[in-house]
Amino acid sequence: MSLVEEIKKPIAEEMKLFEQKFYESMQSNVPLLDKVTRFIVTTKGKQMRPMFVFLCAKLIGDVNEKTFRGASMIELIHTATLVHDDVVDESFKRRNFFSINALWKNKVAVLVGDYLLSKSVLLSTDHKDFDLLAVISRTIREMSEGELLQLEKARKLDITEEVYYEIIRQKTATLIAACCEVGVLSNDADEVLAKKMQDFGTYTGMAFQIKDDLFDYLSSNMIGKPVGIDIKEQKMTLPLIYTLKNSSEKDYKYYFDTIKRYNNQPKRVKELIDFVKQSGGLDYAIGVMKDFQQKAKDILNEFPDSEAKKSLHLMLDYVIERNF
Repeated sequence: MSLVEEIKKPIAEEMKLFEQKFYESMQSNVPLLDKVTRFIVTTKGKQMRPMFVFLCAKLIGDVNEKTFRGASMIELIHTATLVHDDVVDESFKRRNFFSINALWKNKVAVLVGDYLLSKSVLLSTDHKDFDLLAVISRTIREMSEGELLQLEKARKLDITEEVYYEIIRQKTATLIAACCEVGVLSNDADEVLAKKMQDFGTYTGMAFQIKDDLFDYLSSNMIGKPVGIDIKEQKMTLPLIYTLKNSSEKDYKYYFDTIKRYNNQPKRVKELIDFVKQSGGLDYAIGVMKDFQQKAKDILNEFPDSEAKKSLHLMLDYVIERNF
């Protein structure tokens, strides 16, 4: 049994049922939209975010109809952002399938993303889930802010460690935080518990994104992401920020120049990757990632033992041990 299957064990039935409910949440009378949403369902990923919603719901109670709605809302937002990201990044592949913009062009992809966001909001208002609406509205705002903050900073390449944390909190961690908050809110959690689970999701999401950024420095034969892609795209991630901050003036100038002007030269990119490794940039980032993981585990350990708690612990291990 794979680790993901083991994580899913307490929510296996819910995950099966979710697939149908998620498809129903996207349905439309417009034939083109229906064709695209059918394609989305058939090319789905691991569905980690709904797993967080169901496991957090089970941490304090049972999965109910509101939990399913919450999981669908989150997955609608997540799917919409992936569709929009592929347009922005001019990417024609997603999980080894053609992306929506590759198959139906940018205009359709943007409108489909907009449609999915609107369905997410309608799902909450139609059922008067105003507590969930507040969470997803905040999440959509923060994800947009995070993307724009990264774009703004990428122009000058002046990202500090603090700004990096804010970018990844908004871009990645806020959606996982929403999953965990929505999960407990579907079981009528009070504000204190909702905030605690939001923090749990934030720490988990921060660790998840730092792990993603580490892949840029690891061998590409085990993962889908080629080595050095972030450097080529001039993305300032934690190993790089730490290394540049702690390097000599001469090294700083040379390697900053690599990112700014020579980011498409394989020799210079490899030199920079080796420099980051030798300077302790990877070790530092791994340490920060494990700190975030531990903070999430500390929150989880406040709850009584259960199958859901065990699976969430496994999920935290998976976040930092995964190879893709």
